[in-house]
Amino acid sequence: MLSAHAFCQALAGRGFDCYTGVPCSFLTGVINVAMADYTYINATNEGDAVAIAVGAALAGKRPVVLMQNSGLGNAVSPITSLTHPFAVPVLTVISWRGQPGIQDEPQHELMGAITPDMTRLMGMETIIFSASDLATQLDAIDAALGRGQSVAWVIPKGEIEPVKTPGRSQPVPHTGPIHSQSASRVVVGTRTEALQTIVAAQPPHSAVLATTGKTGRELFTVGDRDNQVYQVGSMGCVPSLGLGLALAKPTCPVMVIDGDGAALMRLGSWASVGYYKPKRFMHIVLDNGVHDSTGGQDTVAASVDFVACARAMGYPVSRTVASLDALANQIQQWSAEPQLTLLHVPIAPGSPATLGRPTCTPAAVAARFKQYLGGVA
Repeated sequence: MLSAHAFCQALAGRGFDCYTGVPCSFLTGVINVAMADYTYINATNEGDAVAIAVGAALAGKRPVVLMQNSGLGNAVSPITSLTHPFAVPVLTVISWRGQPGIQDEPQHELMGAITPDMTRLMGMETIIFSASDLATQLDAIDAALGRGQSVAWVIPKGEIEPVKTPGRSQPVPHTGPIHSQSASRVVVGTRTEALQTIVAAQPPHSAVLATTGKTGRELFTVGDRDNQVYQVGSMGCVPSLGLGLALAKPTCPVMVIDGDGAALMRLGSWASVGYYKPKRFMHIVLDNGVHDSTGGQDTVAASVDFVACARAMGYPVSRTVASLDALANQIQQWSAEPQLTLLHVPIAPGSPATLGRPTCTPAAVAARFKQYLGGVA
């Protein structure tokens, strides 16, 4: 296993002087070192990270893109239609989730199996990382970039030592409004407390969709129910998932529980929601300012007014709640007088240290949820 510091130092020795990307737990150490010791540009999705790298390269930098292979699909268009026609190759460091023979989450199975073939099909020099062969691999990277070929440096699990961000993964005690660790703002409580409030206040016969990562895991821990979906993978897609459901089943109250990082990844989906304006659609953004599931790196949410974004995209009701009681009251008001609503809920970073994962498979969750919807008038 190579240390994250040694990995970044090796790249620096070859002239790589800036990083951009989207967090992954396999690359926590590299991202945290890059943030602390080098230039790191925080992207909201993997395709944007590739475009940022191309811009930096045009300005004379030698950038590195960091991403998880589950987001490789987001980067296909700029890899094939930006780096290639403009002849600006980039080095992309890709964590190999779902590597065949390695136990991982179900959402990584298919992409894990096809990742090396996929990058090769895109014309990228594909190198499977090996710490024992580091110098030779760096020579191959230099050679490929020198001949105008982008590189996919695929990192298997456990090959690079993680460097944790102190304090990000601990449960946050709460006795009232507290200040977020990541920004100077007052938050209403923890994610678990917010989810408990949402579950208790939900209207009868509703559907509750939770975004990927710790939001779905905590919702399951709060209580597993047939009307709940715990999204895995497809980060940022939960509003679109909810929109399709709401338009197909307009009598069903749909509660979409989003996160700040996920929302930013596919913010354009809000425009579709705002255009169709399903009345029984509540969009709740739990905003803790960090990517909690991948090590607690900051998102760029501190610069975003989610309430103003929703208003600009056609949501009739959009507001920030100042307390858990206010959250419950807003849900009850929406239930009594439904109209498309966004609630921005500032919460504290962190989650329970013993947080588990859903014990039911995604396919089983989908099957029982479909059966549940069949009984909703």
